[in-house]
Amino acid sequence: MLFEPLATPSLQLANRIVMAPMTRNRAIDANTPNALMAEYYGQRATAGLIITEGTSPSPNGLGYARIPGLFNDAQVRGWKPVVDAVHAKGGKVFVQLMHTGRVSHLANLPAGAQVLGPTAEVCPGEMYTDSQGMQAHSPPREMSTADIDRTVAEYAASARLAVEAGFDGIELHAANGYLIEQFLNANVNRRTDSYGAGIEGRNRFALAIAGATAAAIGAHRVGIRLSPYGVFNSTGGFADVEVQYLALTQQLSDLGLLYLHVLDHSAMGAPAVPAELKSRLRAAFQGLFILAGGFDRTSAERALQAGQADLIAFARPFLANPDLVARMQSDAPLNAVDAQTFYTPGAKGYTDYPALAA
Repeated sequence: MLFEPLATPSLQLANRIVMAPMTRNRAIDANTPNALMAEYYGQRATAGLIITEGTSPSPNGLGYARIPGLFNDAQVRGWKPVVDAVHAKGGKVFVQLMHTGRVSHLANLPAGAQVLGPTAEVCPGEMYTDSQGMQAHSPPREMSTADIDRTVAEYAASARLAVEAGFDGIELHAANGYLIEQFLNANVNRRTDSYGAGIEGRNRFALAIAGATAAAIGAHRVGIRLSPYGVFNSTGGFADVEVQYLALTQQLSDLGLLYLHVLDHSAMGAPAVPAELKSRLRAAFQGLFILAGGFDRTSAERALQAGQADLIAFARPFLANPDLVARMQSDAPLNAVDAQTFYTPGAKGYTDYPALAA
């Protein structure tokens, strides 16, 4: 099944293989995509679906060095060659909209941007800045309801720009401890207003963004990524996490979103998402269901055959193997990844991995 096409009324894919979103930090000029990024994504366009690296819908969300944005005309122009490179090879591509929220440092933000979060609590740990090296995260400003409304509108505007750039759709990044999950996670969201204080409150921000982007470009062009039980950026499990995510999933399904993308971080050392919860999330969501987290060809095929998912996402294997689909089809060995070049600028460890033909 892994190499079989998938067809829905709004999305036709050449296979069931998804290139997962992965931060690469190559947007070196004003957070704008460039020709090197177009080459990188074009090399990997035999995936049925590519989901881009996290891309900020707002200047306030550019918390990491050199990550791309999608909130101005220059960025639209920068993304168009990326989309064209994927489409030229028959692939489909969604842009992942990621606002870093409190996972940020002011040195990485453009002039006038602010670090925002559900509360004023600083994210523990450090992050890299080009100008100052490793630094503790900057203190965020607690978002007012006006800030929340403005941010929701920024997501909707970015979704419209994504369609203008030619993307087939968008993925909302509600995982890995970034802004949407900061509101979802009870360990981070300690608000007492209608955007906190219980399951309904914590889910409200995610649902507002999902609803606004669906209204802007059509729910059939919107997916969302979740990571219950993830621990990245000081999130982690909490009481009623499964009840909350099931309620969220049912409401996302009611909105008619195209897909739900569930990330299990256990391959990276986090607690596993229980198999029963994955099954219940799949049953609660009426659209396409994507699983991600430590899959290889054998385990991906097994999950598809068992009906656990419609699509399987692969991350690091795609970094080092631009022709991953062909390698899996022929059981060819995979290139090893060079972790030292994951986030460095330039072509090394980005577009110079050899394909089988080489």
